[in-house]
Amino acid sequence: MNDFEINPLYKIMHPKNIAFWGASSNSMSMGSIQLASLLMLGFEGNVYPIHPRDKEIKGLKAYSRISDVPEKVDLAILVIPTAIVAQVLNECGEAGVKRAIVVSAGFSEKEGTEGKELQKRIVEVADSYGIKFLGPNCIGVVNSYLKLNTTFNPYDAAPGFIGMASQSGSFITQMFGHLSKFGLGFSQALSLGNEAMIDLSDCLEYLAQCPKTKVIALYIEGIRRGRHFVEIAKKVSKIKPIVSYYIGGSEAGRRAGQSHTGAMAGPDRLYDGVFRQCGIIRANSIEELFDFCYVLGTQPLPQGNRLAILTHSGGPGAAAADSAERAGLKLAELSPVTLKALAPLLPYTASVKNPVDLTFAKNLNDYMATLPRILLKDEQIDSLFLYCLMPQQRVMLGVLGTGQGLEQAQQIVSEYVKGQSAIAANLSLESGKPVVGGTFGDRSELFVRELQDRGMTVLPSPERGVAGLGALYRYSKWRKTFS
Repeated sequence: MNDFEINPLYKIMHPKNIAFWGASSNSMSMGSIQLASLLMLGFEGNVYPIHPRDKEIKGLKAYSRISDVPEKVDLAILVIPTAIVAQVLNECGEAGVKRAIVVSAGFSEKEGTEGKELQKRIVEVADSYGIKFLGPNCIGVVNSYLKLNTTFNPYDAAPGFIGMASQSGSFITQMFGHLSKFGLGFSQALSLGNEAMIDLSDCLEYLAQCPKTKVIALYIEGIRRGRHFVEIAKKVSKIKPIVSYYIGGSEAGRRAGQSHTGAMAGPDRLYDGVFRQCGIIRANSIEELFDFCYVLGTQPLPQGNRLAILTHSGGPGAAAADSAERAGLKLAELSPVTLKALAPLLPYTASVKNPVDLTFAKNLNDYMATLPRILLKDEQIDSLFLYCLMPQQRVMLGVLGTGQGLEQAQQIVSEYVKGQSAIAANLSLESGKPVVGGTFGDRSELFVRELQDRGMTVLPSPERGVAGLGALYRYSKWRKTFS
C-alpha cells in the first residue's frame, strides 16, 4: 500500500461500497436526488440505502439500520436532519465504518452557539470511533475515473486532469458543464463544507498524490490553518501547479463566506502574498480559474516570457498583443533568420513583425503547418499564441468551384479540417514550447472540437489565451526560483 492509498481521503474517494442515508420514496428529496445522481454515473460498487421504513429505494434493497447491511461499509453518506447526525455517526462507528460524507447543514455556519455545539459533538463522536468525515454542510465528491458522483447534479463531463477542492459545494457541480465546453473534466473534486475534520490543506496534500490529477484548482473563502497550508502548498507547487480563486478579500465576499461555510477570510493583499510565497497562481474570475488550469495542465513550461503571435485577422492579433503585457509577457523580437524564412510565405499585405498577421493566404496549409513551425524554431521565442479561425466556408466555396457536388464537397472539407487540426495539435509536442490557441468559436465547430480533442489548448478569445500563457510563465518562473 503506497502513501496515496493510506491517505485519510483515499477511502472517501475510492470506496468499494456505500451506505446512503437520506434517500426515500420521495424522489424529489435532496437525498433521493443525490442517490439518483450516484447511480446515474454508474458507480460499480454496492450501494445500501438506509431508511427506517422504506424497503426499496431507486430499485435497491433498503435497510432499516447500518448493522443490517451484509458487508462492512467503506463510506457512509449522510443527507439527514442535523439533530440526528451524531446518532447516525455513532451507529456507523459501532458498525466499523471509518469514512463518511456529512452533507447535512445547520452546524457552525449558523449564527449563535447551537450549530457550533452540534458540530463539536459530531467531531467528538467521529473521533471516538476513528472516523474521518468530509463536511458537514458539503455536497460531496466526484471521482470521474471510479464513476463516483455523490453530488446532486449528474456528472456529464469527461474524466479529466483537474483536481479540485472547493469551499463551495454546488460550485463544483455547476462546473461540470463549463468544463465540457473545452472537452475537459475533473479527475477528482471535493466539496469541503465547514471543514470540521478535513480541510483545504488535507485536500491539497491528497490531490498532490493523485496520479490522475495534473493541476489543482482551489475555490477559497478562507484558510483555517494558515501556517500548515503554506507548508503544504510550497511542497505541492514544486510538483504540480495550483490555481486558486479567492473570494473573501472584499467585505462583501468576507460576509458571504462567513454565512456560507463559516470561513474566516482575510484582506486581498494578505492572500496575494501567501499565494506568491507558495507558488499558487491566483485567478481573478471563475473563468480564469479553469482557463489557467487548462493551460497549466496541458502545456510545457516556457523558458522565458517572450511571446510570438500568429494571426490572419488583425483585430484578434492586436487584442492578443494588448493582453501580453498585462499577463507578464513581452512580444518577442523575431530573428533575422525567422524573418527571412517567413518572407516568401507571406502576401505583400501581411505584417512581418510580431504579431505576424497573415491577413489572407492562398495556401491555408502555411498558416497551420509551416508558419508556426518557423516561429517555434526561433530561439528568441518562448511561447506561441495562435489565432484559431478556420475559414471553412471559404474552403467550401473553393471546393465547390472545382465542380464537386455538395455532399462530396462537405466530405472533402471535413477531411481537410481534420487534417489541419492534426497538424496544429502537434506543434507544442514537436517544439517543446507552449502553444495556446484562441478563437471566438466553440466545440460546435468541427475545427475547434478536433483541435481540443487532439490535445491542443484552445480558449474562447485571444485575451484569455494570452492570459493563460501568462499564468504558465509565472508558474515557470516560481518553479525555477524555488525548486
